[in-house]
Amino acid sequence: MANRRCPCVTGLPYAECCGPLHDGATAAATAEQLMRSRYSAFAVGDPDYLLATWHPSTRPPSLELDPGVRWVGLDVLATDGGGLLAADGTVEFTAHRIADGERGAQHEVSRFVREQGAWRYLDAV
Repeated sequence: MANRRCPCVTGLPYAECCGPLHDGATAAATAEQLMRSRYSAFAVGDPDYLLATWHPSTRPPSLELDPGVRWVGLDVLATDGGGLLAADGTVEFTAHRIADGERGAQHEVSRFVREQGAWRYLDAV
């Protein structure tokens, strides 16, 4: 996986993009970077990363990913706030998937907050 392109569609290898975030070697600098890394976590099947980056006030006690869903593309449509010095932000995106042989998409506007210097996924609006 390390030499393959990152699922978040930046064009970078996974090992230079979301891999270090998933491994805990680095933290997301922006809300968009966290959203992309969370999408990649769905794509590579990493529920621990998803839970670790979920705000405690909205995080479920556990998370089981559906092995029948394959995430195959990401379109970031808009960002509002969420920059290097921001306290919060939103990212609008469409995530593309294949489940049971059929293509589908999930459109979402995700809200993120910075807590103790780290970005966390809060919820979707």
